[in-house]
Amino acid sequence: MKLAGKTAIVTGGGRDIGRAVAVKLASEGASVAINYFSSSKGADEAVAEIKANGGKAIAVQGDLNKQTDVDALVSRSVEAFGGVDILVNNAGGLIARKTIAEMPVEHWDAVMRLNLTSTFLMTQACLTKMKSGVIVNLASQAGRDGGGPGAVAYATAKGAVMTMTRGLAKELGPGIRVNALCPGMIDTDFHNVHTPDAGRRGFEANAPLKRQGHVNDAANLVLFLACDDSAFVTGANIDLNGGMLFS
Repeated sequence: MKLAGKTAIVTGGGRDIGRAVAVKLASEGASVAINYFSSSKGADEAVAEIKANGGKAIAVQGDLNKQTDVDALVSRSVEAFGGVDILVNNAGGLIARKTIAEMPVEHWDAVMRLNLTSTFLMTQACLTKMKSGVIVNLASQAGRDGGGPGAVAYATAKGAVMTMTRGLAKELGPGIRVNALCPGMIDTDFHNVHTPDAGRRGFEANAPLKRQGHVNDAANLVLFLACDDSAFVTGANIDLNGGMLFS
């Protein structure tokens, strides 16, 4: 097992990519604390699946824009499993598509808090418990190409996550490696809500791999970055988009 004896925190782990990541890390021996905001059913199901396969997991509700909830999540993880070795900053989202012209500052602030500030707060809190380990951030293809219509705030936040990843890799090495994923079109509720079906079919027609990504495609890459297979990789923002954007 590649992660035997390790403890991982996965934020936004109640559904989609986060849930797949939690289950994948547990399958390689990690004890996993699954944070969720509103997806309690999915988080509980993930915990049950992990335990049914002989692993260890807990689900912890929390709003990661609140310092008290961040601190409680880290404390619960340490109490349950003894420490923190892996942090996967997956919590985030678009909230809604709004152009700059129509965007109230409250929307801008909410998108920044959800995607960027939560990553800062979780990283800072975990550093008090991590002498060594791995941080994996979830950025986005939008951070490279500016995103689709009405996604400027989201793309800006994810671009900042990419820059934070590079800066943290310099600041925290050699003990802690920091990398990020930049997913493109992954078949998740994010695109169920925010992307018209015609856009998804167009992606499939134009992508070199002729399909949308699956959550397990992301989970497999997170596992690679979380284990010693990637021991010489840090500060990287890795594309996961079926060949639709080369960086």
